[in-house]
Amino acid sequence: MEYGLQMFSLRDITDKDLEGALKKVSEIGYKGVEFAGFFGHPAKEVKEWLDRYGLKVTGTHTPVQALEQDFDGTVAYHKEIGCDTLIIPGADLSTAAAVDKFVAQCAEWGPKLAQAGISLQYHNHHAEYLPNKDGQIPLEELTKRTGIQFEIDTYWTFVARRDPVEVITRLKDRITCIHLKDGSGGHAGYSLGQGSAPVKAVWERAKKLGFYMVVESEGCDPDGVSEVTRCFEFLKTLGE
Repeated sequence: MEYGLQMFSLRDITDKDLEGALKKVSEIGYKGVEFAGFFGHPAKEVKEWLDRYGLKVTGTHTPVQALEQDFDGTVAYHKEIGCDTLIIPGADLSTAAAVDKFVAQCAEWGPKLAQAGISLQYHNHHAEYLPNKDGQIPLEELTKRTGIQFEIDTYWTFVARRDPVEVITRLKDRITCIHLKDGSGGHAGYSLGQGSAPVKAVWERAKKLGFYMVVESEGCDPDGVSEVTRCFEFLKTLGE
């Protein structure tokens, strides 16, 4: 199996040496990368690095503000690096008015991105499963009121005391990729296999459903490369 890596996992080096981080990712054995910022590097340069190290860009975490401020430039950047998946890594969904605004933005951006060959997706944290100030469950609102795809972060789902296996099964028609993560149930993340999240059960169901799995590990213990290397070694124990 091939796995992707969310580059936030290497945030201790990406801002200083993005190329070096990509080289390390390739050497460890990951085949895909999901970007969390480009740190001022032009798209042409990033594409050259991806080609040099045999990596495929599987998606980007692109904040709402980038689409609000420079939609056309954001699309052009994605097309130049060969990225067909734009993932919003979180949005203000704290009130009914905020949900309404984001739903309207999804209705505007989704079709325009689709015309450019780019899928619009949303990445959850734990709050999307909990009532907002007006009693709405944000994830339920987005499911009912938008056509957006979901990159379900299975660890944050676990933190919200939801069963990630049930969630990815129920939403399978809205999912192409997930975040595979581990932790103790709190806000600190651990390398895969070192926490109490149901990583193996999630992996098994995601494999059965045909989802692409993107690893994210947030501890940087003692550094990002060490942590994501441990994750990759754990994945080898799960089989193909």
